[in-house]
Amino acid sequence: MSIHDAEAEAGPLFAATRKVYPQSVSGPYRRTKWIILVLCLGIYYLLPFLRWDRGPNLPNQAILADIGNARFYFFFIELWPQEVYYFTGLLIMAAFVLFLMNAVAGRVWCGYLCPQTVWTDLFLAVERFFEGDRRERIKRDEGPWDADRIWRKSAKHLVWLLIAWWTGGAWVLYFADAPTLVRQLAAFEAPMTAYVFIGTLTFTTYALAGIMREQVCNYMCPWPRIQAALTDSEALNVTYRYDRGDPRVSLRQAERLRRQGDPAGDCIDCRQCVVVCPTGIDIRDGAQLDCIQCGLCIDACDNVMDKIGRPHGLIGFDTEDNVERRIAGEKPVYRPLRLRTLTYAALIVVVGGAMVWQLATRRTVELSVLHERAPLFVRLSDGAIRNAYTIRILNKRPEERPIALSVEGLPGLRIETVGVPATADLRPVVTVEPDTSREVRVLVTLPAEIHPDKSQTITFTASDLFAGEVVTAQDHFIAP
Repeated sequence: MSIHDAEAEAGPLFAATRKVYPQSVSGPYRRTKWIILVLCLGIYYLLPFLRWDRGPNLPNQAILADIGNARFYFFFIELWPQEVYYFTGLLIMAAFVLFLMNAVAGRVWCGYLCPQTVWTDLFLAVERFFEGDRRERIKRDEGPWDADRIWRKSAKHLVWLLIAWWTGGAWVLYFADAPTLVRQLAAFEAPMTAYVFIGTLTFTTYALAGIMREQVCNYMCPWPRIQAALTDSEALNVTYRYDRGDPRVSLRQAERLRRQGDPAGDCIDCRQCVVVCPTGIDIRDGAQLDCIQCGLCIDACDNVMDKIGRPHGLIGFDTEDNVERRIAGEKPVYRPLRLRTLTYAALIVVVGGAMVWQLATRRTVELSVLHERAPLFVRLSDGAIRNAYTIRILNKRPEERPIALSVEGLPGLRIETVGVPATADLRPVVTVEPDTSREVRVLVTLPAEIHPDKSQTITFTASDLFAGEVVTAQDHFIAP
């Protein structure tokens, strides 16, 4: 069978995109989405302006990715490039949280917390403000391009661009001092990279949230495909309870059938669940890849049930197993605590606990040692053997710190630092500037009477003379 014959038999292989006109709806799920939208966008837009006093010589922005100085600040936490593993841990935790949310309530992340959903909701609110609800928008789009349609479309797109512009600008504020950068941007004195990133993020936000909308979720996002492999039949998903809703008949027919004692479903085929859906699906067709589990169809259906005097819950968060139990006349069973969810929760606790422990025990001074290779050792005129090392001391505190160096591992070892005088106890003291590192050349000498038969491991110790913090690093002392 040819491709054309198969297409003629099964239908076209490509379906043209149809524009979705979601209708506004009220209810607990819609209110929850508004609350989350306000909280998420409020945090995102205002957080760069929150101050946090870290003392002298350090920025006072609460959250700052200081790329120029290779630092990341999060309130009282300061991370260096060597500590990138913390970001790895956060990504792992985020993945497990997403898995747990999926195991409990399907794609609830997509319906409430995903940035694409949050900004799309905001852009839809702007669209309704200028162009009206579903029927008005459809009517205007099918009508001529008159003055009324032009000014409404223009105003909508202008506000969309302003929101997208501030979205891009807010993101850039996390990488520089926010008040300073805002003044520079207003005076056109900001770095060109800031304008480039703002322009790029403005375009992407406008395109994704305003133009593409549900197509991003349906075609671009990989999560709908991934979550299908992570869910099970006991996860809560937005479900049409066809055991209660079918057979579907009109309201009058349902009333007549019930008077006669014949079966009639609660679904009156009003299609309110379809017209409020932001992705334009019919939840009555069962589980679908396009469903983002936002619950707006639940609000719409419950509102209809109130009007016709039927109980809520024709559409609701339910499990596949419970649908089958209801058909069999059994009571529904909900098991949020099961092996899958407990495993994800345990992994979150383990990873989170490891990160907290690492943060609580992290040192503010670090020591690294590199043995010089040319030459590996030098025999002095008195028979002593000398090795040279390059030592880097990292000071993570915002004040200057005196660091005393010592070495042990072989009897009689002496340590000297080029250009740094030794103290009374023969330990050289290296002064390290605030929030920086210092590299020094160190000479370690073994007396002539000591004759190691092979290379020996020695331990370098760096001690903060004021705070008392001690760190060590090992290397080898090489002898003939």
